[in-house]
Amino acid sequence: MKDPSPTLSPRRADRHTGLFEGEDGAWRCAWCQATPLYRRYHDSEWGFPVTDDTRLFEKLCLEGFQAGLSWLTILNKREAFRQGFAGFDAERIAAFDAHDIARLLGDVGIVRHRGKIESTINNARRLIELRREFGSLAAYAWRFEPKRSARPRRMTHAALFALGSSPESTAMSKDLRKRGWSFVGPTTVYAFMQAMGLVNDHLENCHVRGEALRQRAELTPSAPA
Repeated sequence: MKDPSPTLSPRRADRHTGLFEGEDGAWRCAWCQATPLYRRYHDSEWGFPVTDDTRLFEKLCLEGFQAGLSWLTILNKREAFRQGFAGFDAERIAAFDAHDIARLLGDVGIVRHRGKIESTINNARRLIELRREFGSLAAYAWRFEPKRSARPRRMTHAALFALGSSPESTAMSKDLRKRGWSFVGPTTVYAFMQAMGLVNDHLENCHVRGEALRQRAELTPSAPA
């Protein structure tokens, strides 16, 4: 997908802090330098708390597709994924059959990986089961939010570099796999936790970090049914 937004080129980067300064004067996490689309995702989605089940299921599925690829690749294909997978409506995906798998394998707009496509269909069916127990994916996922004492006191570049997974992502991964989910390893689940705001991994002095923290402080996650 071509991004029509004007380029916002980095003015300078600080490799010690892991931040870069854009032409707007705002400092951002360095991983989003590549394109305006990436920076918009960083500024408005990544690390902000999510409780909508469709958005959560989309994030978890796309993190599974991202395995072995860059997140920017997935982000550039996200609209095609949404079209191909019925807007990530779990009930509709759960009804996909062999014809849908063949259709998706022929869709050049997405990542055409049979195992990941079949995993998404399987996980939609498992999500329906999970909702019967917990009421929603949100109620289930927020149970794994780490305690503040388990998180780095300051989210420095070095601290983030050490966080490929966590005890909480390992626990969620193990539990999901017991429930029959696939492509939900600890690293994939941690990336999901970062994306949905279950953890806030915006670096210190990133201009978005404070707003993400504020939104989390105002959120009362749903309790399991």
